[in-house]
Amino acid sequence: MSVRKIRPITPSQRHMIVDSYEDITAGKPEKSLTESIQRSGGRNNSGKMTMRYIGGGHKKRYRLVDFKRDNHGVAGTVKTIEYDPNRTSRIALVYFSNGDKRYIIAPNGLKVDQKIMSGENAVPEIGNALFLKDIPLGTLIHNIELRPGQGGAIARSAGSYAQLSNRDGKYAILKMPSGETRLVLAACMATIGTCSNADHNQEQLGKAGRSRWAGRRPRVRGVAMNPVDHPMGGGEGRASGGHPRSRKGLLAKGYKTRQPKNKTSKFIIERRKK
Repeated sequence: MSVRKIRPITPSQRHMIVDSYEDITAGKPEKSLTESIQRSGGRNNSGKMTMRYIGGGHKKRYRLVDFKRDNHGVAGTVKTIEYDPNRTSRIALVYFSNGDKRYIIAPNGLKVDQKIMSGENAVPEIGNALFLKDIPLGTLIHNIELRPGQGGAIARSAGSYAQLSNRDGKYAILKMPSGETRLVLAACMATIGTCSNADHNQEQLGKAGRSRWAGRRPRVRGVAMNPVDHPMGGGEGRASGGHPRSRKGLLAKGYKTRQPKNKTSKFIIERRKK
């Protein structure tokens, strides 16, 4: 997986860096594993805009991805590696021996026709999903559950991963993608390997139109607004706007929002680095 720089024939292509898509093996998704998406355009049920800067974008269908990997003990074969417009990593279409078809998040290095499996009998190889209690220490993992049977919630975006550093009784100690070290029940599942499309962070849109294709409308800076519209608005000339804060007046840029009496704080061994 790599990116390619566009030859600047037009001004919008001057700084454009796009995905090479060289790892994609299929153009169209498995129809039985897709469903339509109802877009809101940032409006609520009464039509009022509650989230700004959302709207437009290319039409797309949602791919039903199996985050639970609960087809235990059944061997599967990777048929295709596909692009998913709803996430930054690639997805893989897997045909299981019991006739089931599922999409999974494709780890880096997964190949077409490769055999994968999940459950206690699976070996710790790329693409296999195991319980944290069965994974060797030091292994890089992704698609990690926070509660048993919930489905993977951690390390699902392009290039992300966590590391299983130790075990303590019924808990596993994970080094999270943010740098945080925390306890997770060893009965939770995770997939071996790192998420695919690790070069995604090197891409550059090159023009505003590509952002509109993704459904993002222009975002207005607070200091460019009037005082009635934003706490940082107004002032003579290019005034900085005082302390950075949100439209609602909440401090930004380092203001801690985590509740001090959060019950899950006891599972955090070391907070993430600033």
